[in-house]
Amino acid sequence: QVQLVESGGGLVQAGGSLRLSCAASGRIFRVNYMGWYRQAPGNQRELVAGFTRSGSTNYADSVKGRFTISRDNAENTVTLQMNSLKPEDTAVYYCNAQIVPTGILISSDYWGQGTQVTVSS
Repeated sequence: QVQLVESGGGLVQAGGSLRLSCAASGRIFRVNYMGWYRQAPGNQRELVAGFTRSGSTNYADSVKGRFTISRDNAENTVTLQMNSLKPEDTAVYYCNAQIVPTGILISSDYWGQGTQVTVSS
């Protein structure tokens, strides 16, 4: 059984900062990718930032220069540091990972339960 557990999030004023963390646990052979998505009411889920095992990162244009993703391969964790937050960053943030479980040599997509980020103006 593989699961992603998120922490962080909350309410912050515009211009403030928040930090999201996600830890993958269970019978994990390899984590290929970890990243963060978000979904605001009435919108589709969108990529915020991602981090491959090789070290490549990608960011949504709307968060470049404000958000920073980091990853600890040994601990199977990913962190999203969010600075200069704007009201339009308000959404439920989901951790996503592509994981190869032990004994099942096929990569599958896993999602966290989501954490609310609210930025007040």
